[in-house]
Amino acid sequence: MSEVDVGRRRFLTGVSSGVVGTFVAATSGGAILAPEAEAAAAPAADPDLYGPGRAVITLNINGSDVPVGVEPRTTLLDALREHLDLTGAKRVCERGECGACTMILDGEPIYACLTLAVMAQGRKIETIEGLRQGEKLHPVQEAFLKSDAYQCGFCTPGQIMAAKALLDRNPAPTPAEIRAGMSGNLCRCGTYPKIIKAVEMAAKMKA
Repeated sequence: MSEVDVGRRRFLTGVSSGVVGTFVAATSGGAILAPEAEAAAAPAADPDLYGPGRAVITLNINGSDVPVGVEPRTTLLDALREHLDLTGAKRVCERGECGACTMILDGEPIYACLTLAVMAQGRKIETIEGLRQGEKLHPVQEAFLKSDAYQCGFCTPGQIMAAKALLDRNPAPTPAEIRAGMSGNLCRCGTYPKIIKAVEMAAKMKA
């Protein structure tokens, strides 16, 4: 028997089982409820489940709890850019390849375009907007500026956040460790030597 026949057989068996089950329920006294009644009879929804409509969630962004109304399918990137006007992280590839949307979640760099906003609840989110303290730049920001580690600047926020996450877990990385730690962030302008130099400078400044 071919795979096509097996697949067709399984499909027909499943459909037949559903029809028979409905018939038995109807003829044996089992009530078939209307959708509204079925919903009312269903157990209470899990409070951790969302959808299909918009829900209000709370995100801890740069140390502050911020409520935001989003659909469950909304990414963390879109929640911050479209709903909270935090546009530092850039939308570029939208498939986790370029790193322009890099943020830090519980100390680890993540692609915000691949992370659902509802998954970030109860976790610490750090964005490029939270690094500067008043007029004082973060050491990584200052090092990127002094090293001229950017050209168009579109990837720079993600590069800076990836560098910060690297230095937070490894304050004195070797050049090889820097290259490995920054490998998830692409620069279309090709400023990689200056980016490595900036991370080395930031490590010294933090030390």
